[in-house]
Amino acid sequence: MNVSVIGTGYVGLVQGACFADTGNHVICMDIDEKKIAGLKKGIIPIFEPGLEEMVRKNIQEGRLEFTTSIKTAVQQNEIIFLCLPTPRSEDGSADLSHVLSVVAQVGEYMDGEKIIVSKSTVPVGTVDRIHQLLKKKTKHQFEVVSNPEFLKQGAAVQDSLRPDRIVIGTRSKKAANVLQELYKPFVATGNPILIMDERSSEVTKYAANAFLATKISFMNELANFCEEVGADIDSIRKGIGSDARIGKQFLFAGVGYGGSCFPKDVKALIKTAEKYKHDFTILRAVDNLNENQK
Repeated sequence: MNVSVIGTGYVGLVQGACFADTGNHVICMDIDEKKIAGLKKGIIPIFEPGLEEMVRKNIQEGRLEFTTSIKTAVQQNEIIFLCLPTPRSEDGSADLSHVLSVVAQVGEYMDGEKIIVSKSTVPVGTVDRIHQLLKKKTKHQFEVVSNPEFLKQGAAVQDSLRPDRIVIGTRSKKAANVLQELYKPFVATGNPILIMDERSSEVTKYAANAFLATKISFMNELANFCEEVGADIDSIRKGIGSDARIGKQFLFAGVGYGGSCFPKDVKALIKTAEKYKHDFTILRAVDNLNENQK
């Protein structure tokens, strides 16, 4: 298949390289001219095990290209992935300005039927906003799909090539079939491709990160309690982590969760809930516990 990936950050570069490595022709686009010039030479701006070798191999074999032209990315291929940043705004909500700006340009350059795939972490209802914006910008047919990523830093290539699951949010049978075919090599071992509506897909991404953040905050609160009563949190971690219903991951007490996703996504889900008049009591506690732990 022919695929374009707009945005060569952590998610876009990894996903684009993995699509190329499974036999597709991929164009990765970014407005950062210096970054693109380096990528054309196989110079990787991030460290991720196996990524540099994969990028260089697929450039040499002609399956992976890089460009600064959004027009080229839009008009060359039918499937267009949006892998754009959604940083935290001052009020904690997700900033969609990068996403919507690019979508407007995609609409202006569309020259035929396209499948637009939102892989950025976005609040529920964003696919609807993308659809509405594209309708104003183009008369061509299109589908907008939600396809969240679940990559871990340090294991992103393997997470992409062998995912626990792939979530596709669409009510279009055609779009679902195209993406199922694209992802077929990634689920050869039998892990599921889950088809659901767009809004459920968008919430799934936030729900996953919020749940993992909740586990971390719970263990930190429990660790503080253990210090007061003279119990050993490491022994308790082993005791509850052995329960298959709980699992061993994200049970280590420490200074709190950090990184580029958990703090941003927990706050964004809280702010999104507020817009729908819902008080996310548990997540507010998770967020407050994490701030106090730091």
